[in-house]
Amino acid sequence: MSRAMQLARRGQLTCKPNPEVGCVIVRQGDILNEGWHQFAGEAHAEINALNNVNDVANAIVYVTLEPCAHHGLTPPCVDSLIEAKVSEVVIAMEDPNPLVSGKGIEKLRAAGILVRQGLLKEQAQEINKGFIKRMQVGLPYVTCKMAMSLDGRTALANGDSQWISSIESRRDVHRIRAMHGAILSSANTVNYDNAKLSVRDFHGEFIQPVRVIIDRQGKIDKSSVLFSEPGDILIYTQAEHLTIMHEQTKVIHIHEKKEWLLKVFQHLAVEYQLNNILVECGADLSSALIKNKLIDELIVYLAPKILGSDAAALSNITGIQNIDDCYEFILTETRQFGTDLRLTYRLH
Repeated sequence: MSRAMQLARRGQLTCKPNPEVGCVIVRQGDILNEGWHQFAGEAHAEINALNNVNDVANAIVYVTLEPCAHHGLTPPCVDSLIEAKVSEVVIAMEDPNPLVSGKGIEKLRAAGILVRQGLLKEQAQEINKGFIKRMQVGLPYVTCKMAMSLDGRTALANGDSQWISSIESRRDVHRIRAMHGAILSSANTVNYDNAKLSVRDFHGEFIQPVRVIIDRQGKIDKSSVLFSEPGDILIYTQAEHLTIMHEQTKVIHIHEKKEWLLKVFQHLAVEYQLNNILVECGADLSSALIKNKLIDELIVYLAPKILGSDAAALSNITGIQNIDDCYEFILTETRQFGTDLRLTYRLH
C-alpha cells in the first residue's frame, strides 16, 4: 500500500479535479503491475494497473481509494476487477463521493471478492484532503501562502516587498501553485503588484491553475498583465457595473451580502469542482478569510530579515481581548529553502 500511495501522488499535478489514486497488483509476493490515475476523463488507477497484464486471477489488488462502481467518463473499475478474477482488494479508504461511497465495496463482495479496508487510511486521506472536503461539505481545501520577516512584516512602509523571501522559496511557490486547482487573490493585490498569478518557474507536466480574483467593489485594473497571460480567470464581485471583455475571463456576481466569502468558495467547489485553492493576497483578504474560518492551512516563508515597526504587518485582525479567543494553528511541517524556513500550519 505504501507503493500505491507513492503512485497516487504522481497524478497530483494532472488529474484535477479527480482524486489522486494509486494501485498495485500482487500475487504470491510478486508485483504483477502498478498504475495511477493520470488525467481526468482517462483510465483510473486500477485500469492502468490491469493493462498489459495477461493474467491477474487470484491476485491481490492494493488501491488507495475505493474502486468506482458508477459510469462516469469511464466505465466502473469494479467490473474490470471482477472480470479479471482477482481474489482480494485492499482499500485504504472509502470514496467520499456519494455516487461511489460503499457501492464499489458492496459490488466486489457480492462477486465473492474479499475486501479489506483501512490500511494506511490516514495517509490516503492526506493525499486527497481537498477532494474529501469538497465531497463532504461542499467547500475546497484552502491554503494561504504568506512570506514574512522575523518581525512579522510583509513589506516596507513604502510598499517595497520584492523580495523578502529567497529565490529558492520563490521556486517552491511555483511548485506549490502547480499542485492547486486555483490561485486566489484580491483586486487590490493584483492592481498593486501587477500580479500574474500563474505557474512559471516549474518544469514538468501540470495543469495551469484557474486564477480567481475577489473584487467585491469592481476595482480591478483592466490593463493588468493578468489578462495578457493565458488561462482562465474568474472574478467574483458585487459591482453591477463590472464587465471584462476578455474571452478567458468570467465575471460572477454574487449578490447575497451575508457570508459573501463563504458563498464564493461554495460556488468554486460546486460549479468549478475545485478541490484545492491557494490564496496569495494581502493582509485585508487573508485576515477576512481567517476570521471567517475559511483557511484550512497556512504556508509561511520566514525570511531572516527585520523590516521594522513601520512596515506592513502580516495580519490586520483586531479586537481580540483574550488569549482563548485567538486564531490557533498547529505546526505540521518545517523545511528550509535557501535562507528561509517554510512553516506549514493547520487550523486547530
